[in-house]
Amino acid sequence: MLTRDVARQIRRLQLRTRRAVQDLLGGANRSVFKGAGLAFEEVREYQPGDDVRAIDWNVSARMGHPFIKRFVEERELTLQLLVDVSGSQAFGTQARSKRETALDAAALLTLCALRNHDKVGLILFSDRVEKYLPPRQGSRHALRVLREVLVCEPRHVGTKIESALEFLHRVQHRRAIVVLLSDFRSAGYEKALGRAGRRHDVIAGALVDPRELELPDAGLIEMQDAETGERLIVDTSDDAFRRAYAETGRARLEACKRQARSANVDWLELPTDGSCLQRLEQFFRSRQRTR
Repeated sequence: MLTRDVARQIRRLQLRTRRAVQDLLGGANRSVFKGAGLAFEEVREYQPGDDVRAIDWNVSARMGHPFIKRFVEERELTLQLLVDVSGSQAFGTQARSKRETALDAAALLTLCALRNHDKVGLILFSDRVEKYLPPRQGSRHALRVLREVLVCEPRHVGTKIESALEFLHRVQHRRAIVVLLSDFRSAGYEKALGRAGRRHDVIAGALVDPRELELPDAGLIEMQDAETGERLIVDTSDDAFRRAYAETGRARLEACKRQARSANVDWLELPTDGSCLQRLEQFFRSRQRTR
């Protein structure tokens, strides 16, 4: 059930993303994702112009002349959204917080999947799985996905990406498109990410606020870790401190990016001061060129 306030928020989200979804799809019959794989269709006799790499040598040897295997792209897709709802997602110094940026990205991808008749599943996680919606099709299910991301009040504030990926491994047996939306402030998830990258088409959507990479000269300020509660007073007027802070932030992000790529996972940065639509358009355009 949707409360009146939540229904209004979802309606505003739909109106805001409707045009963006049309732009991202570039046509009603086009998907932002490729098929989940190739399914075998038939063996038939070789014809001039066929790709010789498709020749089935075992059948050809038995029949005495060449035959080829034909495959078709599996069109039915499953999109699994893994959305970080830990304490650090409330952070935001621009127009949006990281949580709101994740909501925008999740809404765009969910509505794209709805337009393409694909299934969508949802895993909300902190240092454990907070909510799971099995993949389904249809507008009612898409609205429920948006509602859960919008209203989720996590019971825990920590982050453990490994737990979410292990849960995914248990519940998602068929190959899926997996979009992991997080700030990746977690440790020990490398093996689980590698296993997910081997089984699924995984996209790591890194939620980044500019103040995590650069601090202004604002004198003495108090900083608090949203997940541990630790407080620290720092002097932002110190040039050396600001340089070290920036270098540490960028080094952490680069390390996460390298881990993703070594796990055969695509990397997508989603800054809180940027357009999710623009980033997603650039990302999928790049994927199409590459593949």
